[in-house]
Amino acid sequence: MPTISEAIQSSFETDQHMAVVNILYTANWLKNLHGDDLKSYDITLQQFNILRILRGGKDWMTMNDVKSRMIEKSPNATRLADKLIDAGLIERKRCDEDRRVVYVRITQKGKKMLKTIDDQKTMLLVDGFHKNLTTKEAKTLSDLLDKLRG
Repeated sequence: MPTISEAIQSSFETDQHMAVVNILYTANWLKNLHGDDLKSYDITLQQFNILRILRGGKDWMTMNDVKSRMIEKSPNATRLADKLIDAGLIERKRCDEDRRVVYVRITQKGKKMLKTIDDQKTMLLVDGFHKNLTTKEAKTLSDLLDKLRG
């Protein structure tokens, strides 16, 4: 794998500038790989994220709670959820007290899809980290990224 300087054929003013570009470049690289992995399931990475959030939520969650937990904040999360509803992967209901509040939860079909993805280890994130980073390196990277966000 080429260095970030080689990959984008550029030099950097500072190491901090190089680190920021490297983070953005690597995040986009991972996003593209995962998006390709999910094409066969006919869902996007954002829809996959919604399904995982709902699976972890155990029961009904408000759509606002789902939006707040998304990795990539999306103003069109409701539209993404509508497509998951149409596919039978999640279901929706409105709050009786406040019709503006919408609850969603994952269906058995959605849970089954996630289990299939988990069982097949489709997501490169698992394989990529096991092959390229030790457990200690992955923890250090995660700690550094947490530190960066302050």
